[in-house]
Amino acid sequence: MYKNTMIKDEAALVTIYGTVNPNSLAKETNHLTAAYRDWIEKAPFMAVASVGNGGMDCSPRGDNPGQLFRVLDNKTIAIPDRRGNNRLDTLRNLVTDPRIALLFLLPGINETLRINGEAIVTTDEALRKSFASGISEPVTVVVVSIKSVYFQCARALMRSDLWSIDAQVEKASVPTAGEMTKSGLPDFDANSYDAELLGRQKDSLY
Repeated sequence: MYKNTMIKDEAALVTIYGTVNPNSLAKETNHLTAAYRDWIEKAPFMAVASVGNGGMDCSPRGDNPGQLFRVLDNKTIAIPDRRGNNRLDTLRNLVTDPRIALLFLLPGINETLRINGEAIVTTDEALRKSFASGISEPVTVVVVSIKSVYFQCARALMRSDLWSIDAQVEKASVPTAGEMTKSGLPDFDANSYDAELLGRQKDSLY
């Protein structure tokens, strides 16, 4: 399928799309500029992409600004691994392949910011304790060495109208978490799961 129209190399892409806007290259740096740092330190959400023996993964990360991650210097950031489903998809990837990509979002802002780099997973006690929330602290921290930073223009979020109240999806119009789980596990008790979910999530955020 699509055999006759499949693009197979970079030269073919350039032929179709033309040359890149010089500004798109100039805005990329190998470190956090003062402006880039000021931008991401306000971020409460990012997506983390990684690749390993099991394939690729992209996972959401969210927390209060300052707790989601911390800038250690203009070439390094640290990300606490908060409680989740314990699949460890991202961490399994990073211990076999250090490549990592991050996409930061600010609510209400249509531009996004991207960081590409390499990461290690550490149990460093001082670093873990620095991200403690109450009596809970992350089991590990991901330390990212930055290779490139650049901001993404607003078109994607403008087209999606992501932040508009009119674009919000009614919760009742999509399957619940329990129903989605049951779609892969036919004997799963979706109703009980959904009834307990919100309380369980609030009690296990950290």
